[in-house]
Amino acid sequence: MKKIICLCCTFIILISCNPGKSEITVKDSQSNNSISDLNAKKAEYSKKINELNLELDKINEAIKSLGGDEKRTLITAFEVKKQPFEHEIEVQANIKTRQNVLIFPEFSGRLIEIKVTEGQKVKKGKLLAVIDDAGLKSQLDQMKLELSLAKTSYNRTKRLWEQKIGSEMMYLESRTRYKGAQKQVSQMRKQLARTKIYAPFDGIIDEISARLGSNLVPGVTPVLRIVNLDNMFAESDVPENYIPNIRVGSKATVTIPALNQSQKTEIEKTGNFVTASNRTFRVEAPLKNPNGFIKPNLNARLNVIDYFNPEAITIPLRVLREDSNGKVYVFVLIQPEEKDGYTTEKRNVKLGKSKNEIVEILKGITVGELIVDDGVNLLVDNQKVKRIIE
Repeated sequence: MKKIICLCCTFIILISCNPGKSEITVKDSQSNNSISDLNAKKAEYSKKINELNLELDKINEAIKSLGGDEKRTLITAFEVKKQPFEHEIEVQANIKTRQNVLIFPEFSGRLIEIKVTEGQKVKKGKLLAVIDDAGLKSQLDQMKLELSLAKTSYNRTKRLWEQKIGSEMMYLESRTRYKGAQKQVSQMRKQLARTKIYAPFDGIIDEISARLGSNLVPGVTPVLRIVNLDNMFAESDVPENYIPNIRVGSKATVTIPALNQSQKTEIEKTGNFVTASNRTFRVEAPLKNPNGFIKPNLNARLNVIDYFNPEAITIPLRVLREDSNGKVYVFVLIQPEEKDGYTTEKRNVKLGKSKNEIVEILKGITVGELIVDDGVNLLVDNQKVKRIIE
C-alpha cells in the first residue's frame, strides 16, 4: 500500500511541475505559425504522456498484485457440524389380523338356525349357528340309558367279586360293557357338538354366507366370517440384504394412504426364512386400531429405520460434485485473508447413507470446516472467492 501511495504522489508532482505548459491553447496555436515549433511542442508532450502512462501502468500492476482490483466469485458457505442422522428403508406392506376366520361346518347337514346377524359383536364361545343333528340327540339319549344300565350291572358284579361271589369272567365282561358304553356316549357327545358352531374368539360377524335350510358340507360350504380388528399388524417382505440391520425392536412407521394415516410402531417379528423366489424375509409391525378404521388387506407403506448415528457429519447432496474418475468431492474454504476472503480447496469425500437430500460423510471433512454452497458450480481448485454471509 505504501508503494501505491508513492507512485500516486510522483504522478501528481509531474503534472504540477509545469502548470503553464500542461495544455495547448488556441492562443498558442495562433501565435506560433512555425510548423517546426509546433512539431517540437507535440513531441515534448508526447514524451511526457508516455512517461506518465508508464508510471500509471506500474501503479495498476501494484494494485493488481495486492488484490485491489481482483474480481472474486461470490459464494455462500456453511459450517460443518455433528447432528443425529437416521436412515430408513421403505417397502410395500399389507394390513392383516390373525383373528380373521371364515368358519366352515364340521358336520354335514341342514342349517336350521342362525343365532347372530352381520355386524354383531360376539364373545368367545357364543353360539352362532345350529345344524340339524339328524337324530343324533335321540341316539345319545338311548346310549345314556344303556350306559346307566351297564354301570349298575358293573357295580353289582364288582361288589360280588369283592365278596368272592361269582366268576372272574362275569366281572370282566361287566366292566368291559360299562367302559364301552362310556366311550360310545363320549363319542356321540362330540359328534353332536359338531352340529353347533361357536365363536372361536371375541369379534364381529362380518359376513353370513350360508342361508337357513341350506345343506352344509364340511370344509366346502362356508357359514360365516368373524373378524377381530383389535390386534392388527402390517406385514411386508424385505430384501435379504437388510437382515443385519432390521431386527425386533427396530423403529418403524406405517402409512396407510387410503386412510391418510401414519402410525409410529416398531418391528415385532422378523422371519427366519428367506423366500427363494424373491430373496426376501418377512417382518411384522403391530398397529393400534381404537376406531376400527383399519381393515384387513389395506395397502400400506412400511418405513423401517435401519441405521442411526447420533453424531454424524452430514451435508446437502446439492454441494457434491463428481470428477471424470467418478470421485466425489466438495469445495472447502481455507486460508482466510480478510473479513470475507477465502481460497477454495477441492476435497474428496467418502459418502455414507442418504435421506431427504442429506448425505452422511464418513471421511474427508471435519467439524468446523466451511463447505461452499451457492456458487459451487463456478469454482475450481485453489480459487480465491468472496463469502457472502447470509
